[in-house]
Amino acid sequence: MTGTLLMRFLTRSLLSGNPIIRSRGVASFIWTTAKRTNAFLISGRVAFCLGLPTVCYLGHEAYRGIHSAAVVFALEKEEEIIEQADYLHSCAETEKLYQLLQQYNNSNDVEFLWRLARATRDRAMVQGVPADQKKALVYEAFGYAEKALEKDDACFASHKWYGILLSDLGDYMGTKHKLEKSLVIRKHLERAKELNPNDPTTVYILGYWCFSFAELSWSLRKLATVIFGTPPTSSYEEALEFFLKAEEVKPGFYSKNLLMLGKTYLALKDKENAHLWLTKARDYRPITTEDKEVHQEAVQLLKRLG
Repeated sequence: MTGTLLMRFLTRSLLSGNPIIRSRGVASFIWTTAKRTNAFLISGRVAFCLGLPTVCYLGHEAYRGIHSAAVVFALEKEEEIIEQADYLHSCAETEKLYQLLQQYNNSNDVEFLWRLARATRDRAMVQGVPADQKKALVYEAFGYAEKALEKDDACFASHKWYGILLSDLGDYMGTKHKLEKSLVIRKHLERAKELNPNDPTTVYILGYWCFSFAELSWSLRKLATVIFGTPPTSSYEEALEFFLKAEEVKPGFYSKNLLMLGKTYLALKDKENAHLWLTKARDYRPITTEDKEVHQEAVQLLKRLG
């Protein structure tokens, strides 16, 4: 009788959108809801960040006989994995994120594909990764980005990571290739910005693209002239506009944006604003290796400013 009542309760809960999921090998039930409370989000994320077993696999055997419940669970699992992936990214848990998403490297879902591109690139950029492995990871990441763009060219992240990784490929295919693809890279970044104007990273990268062309050396300008006839151009003023816009969208989102604001103001001979932004870059709390590198560069530049 008790078992019957329990099954009825579980069935009603599943069909009403509040699935109760049983973990494999655990004689307890984990209550979740389609719209989780903040408390659950916090506790779940902290547990995962500490390396405890993830909750994305809970419910593998949960009432597969109920068709509608299985649909609910499938959606729940996908959302849970994406949620975990984004949190691991924010924690800079690069290896855990890569291992999590590698289980879905044959997915045709654009939300998995662009995250796979991002995670694989992040792993390639980890300090100490051997050069040959880094190259292989960059090419692997580009493959995911390319597939994501093929699956959904209306997804801003597909354009964003395609542009970023196309630029990364230039490190292995030579300066000429990078220059040849520079306008294609900007086109995809502009499209990403058009689709999602509130993504500060895309705006930052556009600023970096402008800064790079503003400081292009004489020899590279000559090469660009051979390739394009009239080479792509930009200015420090245009770069500054993008960097400031990125900071407006999300203040303090990225240490490198603070650094580039300082460097751009330096290039424009505005020492007061250069000092302001370089100080912010120096004082940014470092989490990643890149943050630490930004800190060191900001310290050196501030010394030169006096």
